Amino acid sequence: MDVAVVEDVWGAPFETLAARRSVLRDPDVWEAPDRLLAAAGAARALVVRNRTRVTRELLGSAPGLRVVARAGAGLDNVDLEAAEELGVTVVAALGANAVSVAEHSLGLAFAVARRLVELDREVRGGGWRRVPGRELAGGTWGMLSAGATARATARLARGIGMRVVACDPHVPADHPEVRELGIGMLPLERVVDEADVLSVHLPATERTTGLVDASLLARCKPGAILISVGRGEVVDESALADALESGRLAGAGLDVRADEPPVPGRLEGLSNVVLTPHVAGITAQSQTRIAQILCDDIDAVLDGRAPSHAVTSPKGRV
Repeated sequence: MDVAVVEDVWGAPFETLAARRSVLRDPDVWEAPDRLLAAAGAARALVVRNRTRVTRELLGSAPGLRVVARAGAGLDNVDLEAAEELGVTVVAALGANAVSVAEHSLGLAFAVARRLVELDREVRGGGWRRVPGRELAGGTWGMLSAGATARATARLARGIGMRVVACDPHVPADHPEVRELGIGMLPLERVVDEADVLSVHLPATERTTGLVDASLLARCKPGAILISVGRGEVVDESALADALESGRLAGAGLDVRADEPPVPGRLEGLSNVVLTPHVAGITAQSQTRIAQILCDDIDAVLDGRAPSHAVTSPKGRV
């Protein structure tokens, strides 16, 4: 077959692709290792989201595989080094869901600041408790990262009258979009110290896992709000629960968790926490953009042309 789609990635561009290439669409294959190996081994292109572990073993067992297409942001589930060594091109629609993640980030912050979920539940139960909320305008939005989703978030935060600061050793202060948006690039400690809302957009790596721990949360302003839309492993959930229960933080909005789906625990029992199931980047518009990018790049690789969104430079299939 030409293409194996092994997670919930689809849309009109894939319908068009399937009309001219042989396509397997089975969004549950990722859950069954044997079936996943068989699908990858029979395909020239493999389409994944964030649940499939594209390991060296998987790549090595698929001699006909030419391209792995990753839907969404983050590449921590793909062994890029192995892909390069084995001559498999990896393409990813990085930034295609940035606006979606940004809107969700602000939505979580508004929901926490105005206690929307808590009050909705009370009104549905017959209550009418008119407690004051909190404005975000005039405050400081701090970001851990200044990548595509963070910059899109900065644009919206600036639009509601917030100052924006960020920490990202990989993005220079003279980056054109950073300058355009007026993002203040600061050391990590200062971003945490100054943020009224602190949003985390980081991937899970050896350096970032557990970064948002008890010591970092202790630096936050009293009453700060934490938003997590990168990878759940970056936030120490026990330390976060401590900070929320003690009143150090006013609340948190979490779209990602260390374990997905999580086992309900302390965070689920707190009224000042808003939880969503890793959907920040998933909107109708972003999924169409992502699907089109992936299909165009799959066509390019299978036709022997250079893809537009490659994140590896394969050395040739061995």
